Amino acid sequence: MTKTPAMHVLVEGHVQGVAFRWTTRDRARALGLVGWVRNVANGAVEVLAQGEPEALDELYEWLGEGPPHAQVEARQRTTRAAEGLSEFDVAPTARAPLS
Repeated sequence: MTKTPAMHVLVEGHVQGVAFRWTTRDRARALGLVGWVRNVANGAVEVLAQGEPEALDELYEWLGEGPPHAQVEARQRTTRAAEGLSEFDVAPTARAPLS
């Protein structure tokens, strides 16, 4: 059985206080992805998404723009193994992103 791929993305710029987490959640759910999105104490937004590769690519592209008032300056994408995710939701703020 093949595991569904997952991606981890750290989004930097003016991405907090602009509904970034909520619109990311809605976009990910519409794409059939599971995972989470959260603010990071350093001002970034962190995303862990799992699903079909095409849907992950589409979410990654969207994360480069974000919602209307966001100003994305950088994105860092890595591949991860993910298990046990059942929906896409907003998670509590983290002190630091996943390493």
